[in-house]
Amino acid sequence: MTSEGGTPKPTYWCHTLLISGEPAYGVRIEVGPDSRIASLTIGRAARLHDVLLGTVLPGMANAHSHAFHRALRGRTHADGGDFWQWREAMYLAAGRLDPGRYYALARAVFAEMLVSGWTAVGEFHYVHHRVDGSPYPREHAMELALAAAARDVGIRLVLLDTLYLTSAIGRPLASEQRAFGDGSVTNWLERWRSLQVALGVDAEGRVSLGAAIHSVRAVPRTDIQKAFAGLPAHIPVHIHLSEQPQENVDCLMEYGLTPTGVLAELGALSPRLSVVHATHLTAEDIALLGDAGATVVMCPTTEADLGDGIGPARQLADAGARIALGSDQNAVVDPLLEMRGLEAGERLGSGQRGRFAPVALLAAASNAGYASLGLGDNTLRVGGFCDLVEISTNSARTVGSAVAQLPLTATASDVLRVIVHGVVVANTGRLISAAGAAKDRLPEDLLRLALDDLYSDLPRASPEQEAAHD
Repeated sequence: MTSEGGTPKPTYWCHTLLISGEPAYGVRIEVGPDSRIASLTIGRAARLHDVLLGTVLPGMANAHSHAFHRALRGRTHADGGDFWQWREAMYLAAGRLDPGRYYALARAVFAEMLVSGWTAVGEFHYVHHRVDGSPYPREHAMELALAAAARDVGIRLVLLDTLYLTSAIGRPLASEQRAFGDGSVTNWLERWRSLQVALGVDAEGRVSLGAAIHSVRAVPRTDIQKAFAGLPAHIPVHIHLSEQPQENVDCLMEYGLTPTGVLAELGALSPRLSVVHATHLTAEDIALLGDAGATVVMCPTTEADLGDGIGPARQLADAGARIALGSDQNAVVDPLLEMRGLEAGERLGSGQRGRFAPVALLAAASNAGYASLGLGDNTLRVGGFCDLVEISTNSARTVGSAVAQLPLTATASDVLRVIVHGVVVANTGRLISAAGAAKDRLPEDLLRLALDDLYSDLPRASPEQEAAHD
């Protein structure tokens, strides 16, 4: 099949394809002129010009990322403390960013995500301005840097532009938070609408704009209501929710309600809303989120890394909430380990195995993540996205695994080819078909360049020390 311009479109033949978590064999996928699935047939033999794939999963969506947090990996573990102490290091990293550095770092992080099996990412973005809060000369410089980074790498991006107004309930932004704020919800909405124009219409769904409200502690209740009223109804909205017990304490003192209760009172709970973490909930909170059909984005590796706690994922799912997954601070970039972490947390908390079946874990990483970002459910069907991830079944980790149980045995090291929008964009850890300067690069090379620049003023090991380490 060819596009309107005559460029041949690939046809993929999958030895095994997990469709809704169940293996189908001998699956041919034809890609249409719009780079979506034009046909999908099961039980077919491969043809001469087919691109041959082995075991294939649907593409997976990282529903919650802060790309620049990747700069903290391996730099905070000796400090002890808790989330609030870690946050101070995060502010220092944010203060080093500018549009050029953010582009380089985001490009590297998005590349790491792509080769690890994330085919889409929701970037919860709040570093909008200079460190003193003043705008950059080029309007939307930071946001456009993120969009350029995603396009250059080849990953789908939903930019969740974030409203951030207070340091805590009733307190103005601290000096280290000035880059995050727009002064008022009205200013943020104006900037959001202008950003929508600046990003343009992307009919392919490669880069799109969503919205986020940082948290109940960072946005006053009346402004949360104004934000929802000012956004188009089809736009996905994300919010951090009850990540820390202190947020609940402060919210109860100010409003007499939990953060979930505040959102319920405002009429903000709906399938449109994705709440992130939801670690410390009451039984009533769980019921409200479930009844609303909201998505809960769990980030197991981050929640473990920061000592946040284990959220009530099984209870939320049983109540009717949809569970998605994210990498959050990117201390770990591996969708398979997020799946495993979700189940591991449930096992540790309950003393029972099989709290989430492998099919449910894959649905959380794929279908629920895509839906959370407003990208549909990534169901492998005619007219749907052709986003696929090929997994090795012959590694030391996966050999002998039942195909449907790969979410509990494989890791990102087992990811072979990654296909986004019908095109192979990564193969065995290397970008191979990106549109920009990242093409044919290893993520570790891009990361090294970005981090060396970000921390260029800090002491480094001497060449002799680096040689001895190597």
